[in-house]
Amino acid sequence: MPEDSRQNKNQRREAAREKAKQLREQQRRKDIRNRAILFSGLGVVVIAIVVCVVLIVASSAKPAGPGPLNMASDGIKISQGNVAETTPALADGQQPTPSATNAAGVIDIRVYIDYLCPYCGQFESTNLTQIGKWIDSGAATYEIHPLALLDRSSQGTRYSSRSANAAACVANYSPNNFYDFSALLFSNQPQESTTGLDDATLQDLAKQAGVGSVDQINTCITDEQFKGWVSDSTTRATTEPLPGSTLAKVTGTPTVLVDGQQYQGSLTDANAFANFVLQVSGQTSSTSTPTPTPTP
Repeated sequence: MPEDSRQNKNQRREAAREKAKQLREQQRRKDIRNRAILFSGLGVVVIAIVVCVVLIVASSAKPAGPGPLNMASDGIKISQGNVAETTPALADGQQPTPSATNAAGVIDIRVYIDYLCPYCGQFESTNLTQIGKWIDSGAATYEIHPLALLDRSSQGTRYSSRSANAAACVANYSPNNFYDFSALLFSNQPQESTTGLDDATLQDLAKQAGVGSVDQINTCITDEQFKGWVSDSTTRATTEPLPGSTLAKVTGTPTVLVDGQQYQGSLTDANAFANFVLQVSGQTSSTSTPTPTPTP
């Protein structure tokens, strides 16, 4: 064959080789791209699964609503054995519901307190032993409403709000230890115009009270999980009528109600309060009933 024909064949053969090379390179790039897409898709699926698991775990640990469990009345009710009345959490925008009515002959003692309030500390230290005996015998229940009225008196640390939040954390995660934790807050009560107890101390007091779910309570205290509820419940108590009583609102702490009747006697006289309770419950005291001495 002529020389120019052989050159044309060589050229065609070289062109075919080059074309095949290009096709192989295109296929290689396509395979790499497909593998990248596949792995990216698998990565997205794995991330989605991890996110779902995290959300499920978080939702299981998170309270059911803005308010804590067991405080549907904005307070927690303690009965015989220091057992708390269980209630659902308040949903967003939901109004509190009064606690269940006591059985006949069981006295209902309800207090609205601020853990920085010195007068609340006086009432607690004076009467808690007797109240504890009434609870243990089944003669009374004790419903505690933590409020935040004295944030201005803790040098900017907002101790009233933080301590009320800590109480709500215990009510939510370990309600049957609330009574002991509340008592510890008062027995370790800081003075007004101080910084109050820090979060680590509040967490330590919760442990001393024997709470379960320690990690959750610690996080709840640090994050102020119920900060919004503390503010809302304090506003409700100080602007709305108190259920089961004739009081239009809380005007100061402690506000103490016995079967709906307000105690206005001495905060440092256990006999005065005991006789008031006996009067309200329809019983008679073995001694003459003292005239209550108003305390500011």
